[in-house]
Amino acid sequence: MSPAELNDLPAPSFWRRVSYTLYEQLVLLGVIALTFLVPNLFLGILFGISLPSWLTFLYLYGVLAIYFVWYWTKPGQTLAMQTWRVRIIGAGGLNITKRQALWRYIYGSLWLIPCVLLQWIFHLEKWQIIEMLFAVALFCWPLSIYLDRCSPALRQSLPDRLAGSRLVELPKNLVKLS
Repeated sequence: MSPAELNDLPAPSFWRRVSYTLYEQLVLLGVIALTFLVPNLFLGILFGISLPSWLTFLYLYGVLAIYFVWYWTKPGQTLAMQTWRVRIIGAGGLNITKRQALWRYIYGSLWLIPCVLLQWIFHLEKWQIIEMLFAVALFCWPLSIYLDRCSPALRQSLPDRLAGSRLVELPKNLVKLS
């Protein structure tokens, strides 16, 4: 598809966004297992070393940033986005730049702040934190498309609006398995 044709495509619905976000979380379990669990189990078993929680968070944040920035800038879709026929585009239907992708990732991470504050205020336990993070990422953050008053027809989420990108829903006839 040409950039002009991509630019004319509609935004994905709220439920399509929720669906691909749920699928994305399943894919990320594999990414985290490979990049985090394997090296940390190796360090723990062989050397008895465990990373402090702040370093673990920064490491995982960086790994996920690399994952998203690469997929958003190269094919324009993560694995979950490919399955649900959703693509991220920049101005004029072109692929987004690495800078845009990185800012979108950072803006998309802002939902962590209220979760951390709620955890601190209510002294939530580990499983309660995971449930809250899952619910906010899956439902609350995609709801930000309804806050888009500048262009309600395009229904851009807050991270997309701030990063200068947008999501489009690809037509069924364009899906090809690679």
